[in-house]
Amino acid sequence: MKIVTAQEAVSDVKSNNRIFFQGAAMTPNVLIDALCNRYQELENIDIVQIHTHGNTRYLEAPYNQSFFLSSFFVGDNTRSGVNTNTGDYIPVFLSEIGSMFRRGILPLDVAFIQVSPPDKHGYCSLGTSVDVTLPAIESAKKVVAQINPHVPRTHGDGIIHIDNINAAVEVDEPIYTTKMEAFSDVEATIGKHVAGLVEDGATLQMGIGNIPNAVLHNLQGHKRLGIHTEMFSDGILPLIEKGVITGEDKAIKKGKIVTCFAMGSQKLYDFIDDNPNVHFKEAAYTNDTALIRQNPKVTAINSAIEIDLTGQVCADSIGMYQYSGVGGQMDFIRGASLSEGGKPIIAMPSATNKGISKITPFLKEGASVTTTRAHVHYVVTEYGVVNLYGKGLMERAKALISIAHPDHREALERAARERFNL
Repeated sequence: MKIVTAQEAVSDVKSNNRIFFQGAAMTPNVLIDALCNRYQELENIDIVQIHTHGNTRYLEAPYNQSFFLSSFFVGDNTRSGVNTNTGDYIPVFLSEIGSMFRRGILPLDVAFIQVSPPDKHGYCSLGTSVDVTLPAIESAKKVVAQINPHVPRTHGDGIIHIDNINAAVEVDEPIYTTKMEAFSDVEATIGKHVAGLVEDGATLQMGIGNIPNAVLHNLQGHKRLGIHTEMFSDGILPLIEKGVITGEDKAIKKGKIVTCFAMGSQKLYDFIDDNPNVHFKEAAYTNDTALIRQNPKVTAINSAIEIDLTGQVCADSIGMYQYSGVGGQMDFIRGASLSEGGKPIIAMPSATNKGISKITPFLKEGASVTTTRAHVHYVVTEYGVVNLYGKGLMERAKALISIAHPDHREALERAARERFNL
């Protein structure tokens, strides 16, 4: 491994290359900026990533003349590019992205990553984002790294030896952090409803955001909870400190917190650093339905943009506008439904901030079906909990209307009568 300047580090990128960017808190922004500075020398560069944080000059003029984004997920910094002509969205389950690299469906020329300094054996840690980064560095022809002492050393599979890094640039700056925000009354109520479904000894999957944090806040009286998830944030820390999360009932990596990435505060990163109880694995492992289902009482907590009266869930687009991505929702919804005592849960406010009902007669034109109605079990809003599993279409409509916002129930009832000829 040679230590070079950022400009030298990205010099191996050639026109017509496909470049991988590590994401989340590990986004290698120094390398990305250096690459963007070369836009006049390059053309037809295809960038693949999940979800990055920081500036995305490659989506803006004049840089977008040279770069095109093919994204597996859409965040606020890439949304405008993906919904115009400077980028595109690839719909795929998080569990399958790595196989696209390994099988050569999306061959990689260069992988940009951010890692910890090497240990005495020469191994660097991929930090808090192993997800699809591990298969990317195993598949790419060249690997270019930011070496940053602020990157936590994580246990699990997220390591790379310095001999496998072609060029590196040294940086010394804090990694990306997020803060837990206070949850609203609606979110707090949803959290209580969902927490009421969680049993002692359950294995949890949850994401980032106020609703998962509101659920976790209401689990402090529970016992023997485990974590097998694609990601986690600060919400689990109080439960670990109080002995609520022990993982003792898990079947897969008993006693361990299993994840493929994490994002949160510096306190979270300090907890993760060199902690043998937290195992970072690639997404093909964490999101493998065959593994998820082996854990007891898997309780998967996911959200939605809208749900129609038959139970079809749209969680990644607003009509034709690509808002986020498929992610791992289906991986865990299915895994939880197959787990002994498992509970797949879709939790969401009954209406948007503008007062539009999120329970609708039909999904918007162009909207994607993230989770099919055959996979849906529990749906939770601030107005209650319903279980659609085993119910016919008319029963489902009635159940969903009962937890819709009261301002919209009459209109939904009329739509249901018309749809089902009642």
